[in-house]
Amino acid sequence: MSLPIHTQAAPRPQDLQPMVGELTLRRGRVHEVCGPSRLRLAALVMGKCEGPVVWVRPGWGSDKLNASGLEALANPARLIFAEAGRDEGLLWAMEEALRSGAVPLVVGELLAPPGLTPIRRLHLAAEAGAEAARRDGAMAPVGLVLLPGQGGAPGVESRWHIAPLPSARLLWAEGESWRLTRLRARLAPPAAWRLQRDEGGERLEPLALDL
Repeated sequence: MSLPIHTQAAPRPQDLQPMVGELTLRRGRVHEVCGPSRLRLAALVMGKCEGPVVWVRPGWGSDKLNASGLEALANPARLIFAEAGRDEGLLWAMEEALRSGAVPLVVGELLAPPGLTPIRRLHLAAEAGAEAARRDGAMAPVGLVLLPGQGGAPGVESRWHIAPLPSARLLWAEGESWRLTRLRARLAPPAAWRLQRDEGGERLEPLALDL
């Protein structure tokens, strides 16, 4: 007797959160953004959703998110900051925000990749939040885990790395350019793009993968 094959259905358009260009993130799931420009990519995602955004960060860190610098990408008045003294507290705060379904985006700044069990808990919280949001006629939440370097949290829906392009030495008024790499995703292969942002908007140009 043959066993049924279970596959993950392609998401519907309403289940996708715009990221940059035509690239999207699946709602009701947790994704990872790593690399030196990870805060910038999270801000770009924030600018493409509506409503309040919960941003969780380490309470012991000296660096603070610059609201005036964020203003060019998203309205900083939408931010709800939460700080925790330990990694467990950061993950707990993300869980609670995702489970509520009250916000479309939950961002968590972590210093090291969490294990598979915490990521699974975040996914379950995001799925519960998606159900709560649908009952209220709202959009399902997206979770973003921000990690330094190449990241590496196991079990995330997708992993993205973003860094400034060395050849792009442009002022903000003229434009900025990054290398955006999709390192892994459940429903798409690895790929890389040059992301250009200026007064004309965002443009993506395919790049060769660094193997």
